[in-house]
Amino acid sequence: MIQVENIHKYFGSLHVLRGITLSVEKGKILSIIGRSGAGKTTLLQIIGTLQHPDKGRVIIDGVDVFGLSNSKLSSFRNQKIGFVFQFHHLLPEFTALENVCIPGYLAHRKEAEVIKRGKELLDILGLSDRMNHKPAQLSGGEQQRVAVARAIINNPAAILADEPSGNLDTANKQELHKLFLNLRDEFNLTFIIATHDEQLAALADDIIRIKDGMIIQ
Repeated sequence: MIQVENIHKYFGSLHVLRGITLSVEKGKILSIIGRSGAGKTTLLQIIGTLQHPDKGRVIIDGVDVFGLSNSKLSSFRNQKIGFVFQFHHLLPEFTALENVCIPGYLAHRKEAEVIKRGKELLDILGLSDRMNHKPAQLSGGEQQRVAVARAIINNPAAILADEPSGNLDTANKQELHKLFLNLRDEFNLTFIIATHDEQLAALADDIIRIKDGMIIQ
């Protein structure tokens, strides 16, 4: 479902990724672990098409993504990839529901359909009574669940999460971990998670460890 083939990335003379190859089957969770600076976030951003590799290919649902034009790549990213970050990046002026619906509007889906799906997702995530609240009125755990709903509103091929529990307390971390498992099981979602959190990593179907830009485990 996702194939990463011989990915290299340089920042100036710094060789950040050194021939990364991996694959992830649909409906599986892959955890990427390693120290800060090992290349986890760079790899995740390349898989998510936010950065281009200097060498190598990323194939998602049979599409060689970096063979697409910029406009087609942007559309593919919006429809096929959902993102969850350590900091939720919700727009403060919009309600929880409005934040969730934004990717659906960008995909030019019908407004009524997007709103209906947004409400369904917030209900599934236990936020039906918070959907008209703005981010400042939500707890950290609630904000992250809104970000998760936003990530899956377009029924993406994969969810990419970069330190998703890094800004949460213990209780909310555990709740988020259970949520990922439930979403994987209910919607057959594929997750790739870059994390320092050993507890979160242990829930994955597969784990890879990166050191100095290479997979060592």
